[in-house]
Amino acid sequence: MNHNAGVTRLVSLFVVSAFCACSGEKSNTQIVNNLSAAEISQSAATGCDASLWAHVYSPKRLQQVAPCISVTGTIEESNVDEDGDQHFLLKLDTGQDKLLNKRNQKKKSGDIVLEVVCANPTTQKKPKAACAGYTNPIRIPAVGEHVKATGTYVIDSHNGWAEIHPVSTFIK
Repeated sequence: MNHNAGVTRLVSLFVVSAFCACSGEKSNTQIVNNLSAAEISQSAATGCDASLWAHVYSPKRLQQVAPCISVTGTIEESNVDEDGDQHFLLKLDTGQDKLLNKRNQKKKSGDIVLEVVCANPTTQKKPKAACAGYTNPIRIPAVGEHVKATGTYVIDSHNGWAEIHPVSTFIK
C-alpha cells in the first residue's frame, strides 16, 4: 500500500470519528471506534470504480470509512429497492466481524449490507436522476452464493449500519 493511501484512510477515519462525535450518534460510529487503521488495511483492496458515486442516490447520507475494501461471505438475502439498487445481506466469513456494528447485529442479523447501484429500473421519482441513462452491468449473485465483494465501506447515516456501497465487483 502506498503512503498516500494509508494517510487517506487515517484521515477518513479521523473525519468520520469527529463528525460522529459531534453529532452524538454512538450507534453509527461504533464501527469506527472498534477498527484500527491496521484492521481496515487488512481488507483494503483495489479495483473500486469511483465513477459509480455519480449514480448513488443521496450520497451525503453515506459516511465513507474506507474508499475500497473487499469482503467475503455468503449472500443470505437479495432484493430490488425502489431506488433501482440491488440490496444484499452478506453473512461474512470468519474473521471479518469487526466490519459490523451494533445496528448490523440488531437490524440485519449480523450481516453486512451490500448495494449495487442502478442495477434495476427505478420506481421512485427522486432517485431517477442518479440512474438516468445508466444501468449497472455487474453480475447479480444468487442467494446462497459465496462471493468476494469489493466496494466502498460506509456507514449509512439514515439507518446506522455498515455497508459496502457502491459495490464495484463481485467475484464467485
